Order: sequence, then C-alpha cells, then structure tokens
Amino acid sequence: MEIVNLTTGRTLAGDARVADGFWSRLKGLLGTRGLADGEGLVIRPCESIHTFGMNYPIDVVFVAAADRVAKTIIGLRPGRMAMCRGSLYVVELPVGTLVRTGTMAGDRLCLG
Repeated sequence: MEIVNLTTGRTLAGDARVADGFWSRLKGLLGTRGLADGEGLVIRPCESIHTFGMNYPIDVVFVAAADRVAKTIIGLRPGRMAMCRGSLYVVELPVGTLVRTGTMAGDRLCLG
C-alpha cells in the first residue's frame, strides 16, 4: 500500500503493510530488524503503541477522522509507549521519514 501526504505531496511509504487483525496488530513490528526506506506498517484500529522488544527507533503518525494527522513522534526509541486518544490508526515508519516529508499534525494522508 502507498501512503501519501496530500498536504505536502510527498510519499511516506510506497510499500506499507496493514495490521488489522488481532494477531497482526499484536505482533506489529516485533521480530523485524528494521524498516527500509519506503516501508511502513499501518495498524488499525489503534490509539496506542509500544516499542518493547524492538531494537530500533521508528517515526510514528497517529491519524484521526478524515485521515488527518493528529500527532507525530520522531524517532520513538525501543522500550517506549505512545498514545493519542481519538486516533483511528497509526502509521509506523523508518526514522527520518517525517522530517524528509515534512509531515506534521493537521496534514491529510491518503492510503491507496
């Protein structure tokens, strides 16, 4: 799946997978060695995430109604938690993606 920031016109991920079942959401990125540029994970529904058991940081986008970015976290380190009430889904991305794409709260995303 491709994820595009409609506000900036930049692509956040060209190859994102979706975790929308109980087991896929529970597993998330656990057991992976990292995300390559252009990869991502969409977790839905989701208001909170954790990076316990992970060995690398990630950029995180919490997305609310109308695909509006509600909150971003640059470089969430392993062993941390993050949440955003009202978030409908979360996008986990390689570190540097949010800065490279200029993605921030209020932007609108398109998942295609």
